[in-house]
Amino acid sequence: MASSSELKPVLPEEPTPPKPGETRRGPHTWLSPLLDGFLSEHLRKAPPSELLRYRVLIGTTLFSFLFSGLFLLFAPFQPSHVPTMIVGLCYLAVLVLARRATSLALPGLLLSAASTLGWVSSNFINGAPLGATHASAMLLPAIAVYLAGPRPGFFITAFLCLFAGFVLPLYRIHIGADLGTYTLEAFWNTHITAAVSLLGAWLLGTLHSTARDAAHEALERALKTLRESESKLLSVIESTDDLICALDTNRHVITTNAAIRRAYRIIHGREFQPGQEFFTGTPPEFQARWAPRLDKALAGHRQRIEDDDRMGDKPVVMDVSISPIVAEEGRVTGVTLFSRDITERKQAEARLKEMHRTLMDISRQAGMAEVATGVLHNVGNTLNSVNTSTGLLKDQLRTSRLSGLLKAARMLREHAPDFGTFLTRDPRGQRLPGYLIALSEQLEKERETMRKELDSLSESVDHIKSIVSMQQRHARAAGVVEQLPVPELIEEALRLHTGSLGREGIHIEREYAEVPPIFVDRHKLLQILINLLSNARHALLESNTPDKRLRIRIRQDARGERLVIEVSDNGVGIPPEHLTRLFSQGFTTKKSGHGFGLHTSALAALELKGSLTCTSAGPGQGATFTLDLPMEADTEAQPLGQQNVVR
Repeated sequence: MASSSELKPVLPEEPTPPKPGETRRGPHTWLSPLLDGFLSEHLRKAPPSELLRYRVLIGTTLFSFLFSGLFLLFAPFQPSHVPTMIVGLCYLAVLVLARRATSLALPGLLLSAASTLGWVSSNFINGAPLGATHASAMLLPAIAVYLAGPRPGFFITAFLCLFAGFVLPLYRIHIGADLGTYTLEAFWNTHITAAVSLLGAWLLGTLHSTARDAAHEALERALKTLRESESKLLSVIESTDDLICALDTNRHVITTNAAIRRAYRIIHGREFQPGQEFFTGTPPEFQARWAPRLDKALAGHRQRIEDDDRMGDKPVVMDVSISPIVAEEGRVTGVTLFSRDITERKQAEARLKEMHRTLMDISRQAGMAEVATGVLHNVGNTLNSVNTSTGLLKDQLRTSRLSGLLKAARMLREHAPDFGTFLTRDPRGQRLPGYLIALSEQLEKERETMRKELDSLSESVDHIKSIVSMQQRHARAAGVVEQLPVPELIEEALRLHTGSLGREGIHIEREYAEVPPIFVDRHKLLQILINLLSNARHALLESNTPDKRLRIRIRQDARGERLVIEVSDNGVGIPPEHLTRLFSQGFTTKKSGHGFGLHTSALAALELKGSLTCTSAGPGQGATFTLDLPMEADTEAQPLGQQNVVR
């Protein structure tokens, strides 16, 4: 992970460079470095607000030192100049201390004391009666508070007030100084007013210093909170594998995270630097694809797109979110880009779709197998009747009296020349008419028996043809939506089980309400019904209930918008722990089951915009499967997982 210093955003708008031939120079370009040269290394690293105070200290000291030096240089030397020389040395000491100090306390206090000493000595030397009331005295409390603090400044101010209000006036009166046009009372009032003004200057300076310190502390707290928030934000940005960057209105990069820098190195072969133009070094097709998107975001429109790209030699799909950065006044100040690699998700979705198609193919094959099983079962039952009829016909032909008729015909052919004599005189001829009469009666009986068996055989063949035709009709490709009367479709599904249900002693109860035809996929609905009937049949066969009943009910819901088909049995029932897994793929309680039937039925119900649910009171209490379908045509698929299993 990159350090936080690498993530510091650059300013979105750099200062405009000077035009050719134009020179921009202010006092700060030469004065600030000059003043900083008198400060220690520690003081030069102070925050800007503190550094400004240090520069004021140095500036005031230099000005006062130069003023004192010029005064001593051009004025004739007098013993009264000694205090000025001492004050000048104090100023020099302040500069020396500032070069070595780690705080403003001692240099500031020394400067304030030296300035006060210079002002006091100048008032003793100066013979002006109202020198203590000069406006320059107001600077001393303010400078003392600003440089040394309110408390040291108070002591200096108190000394100044005492000197200006009492000591200096008493000294002037004591030496008999000329008061000029002032009376003694006015003289005292003026100095006392000066003392009060000095105290007021200290008070204002203290209020300003207190307010400034409070504002500074609030600013420091805000900056600390901001730095902590920035650190947390940067930590979050750096910890994600999403590609994140921010641009200004000129499409220059403000900040990036490590993930997008890695991707940039892989795609473009160089570093992604904050401050560079977003399209720097990118191919024209990339710029043509992304320029309109950024323009739209800078116009205030948020976008969510999927972008196909290449990460080296590997194709990737990126989920990109482009959002404008909006200021409080609604002005767009930049753009943020969040991009996530969703290649694996897309591949998983493709695999899921393929699995779904495969599962639907399997379910269709399972449904076709279920139909085929029913068809073969019923055809097999009918073939038993065919075999029985065929055996009876064979037995009838084997024992038929038709051979006796052939013998009689041969006898008549042999005695054709003397036919009359043979019938009247030959004992065999005399018995022949009676034999033929009896034989004709027997052959008529045989004919009637064989006719009945042939009729039965013809009915069985027709039944087989009907079953095969129905199977062929339902074996069409799925997906065709037709308007069908549901009761008729249920009866067709029942006909595939009628033979087995009747022989197994299962009584079928029908409760069909008057319902209109619905638009539905015949194949899918028949597949569901066959599965439900087959499950009910198995549940009844496995139970010990003597009165086995299968009830089928058709009705509309209370609002008339849904068709409800209920298939109930009084068979073995379903344990509560199995209800929640009943429609899961591969789950079965049958020894020879494959676990596809109910799962594929639930899938088919969802594709019909319906649902398949089951209720059971428990083992031995039977079960009820409820198929809910829309009355109106709607072929849009629903996602699997919305079917409900109700206890």
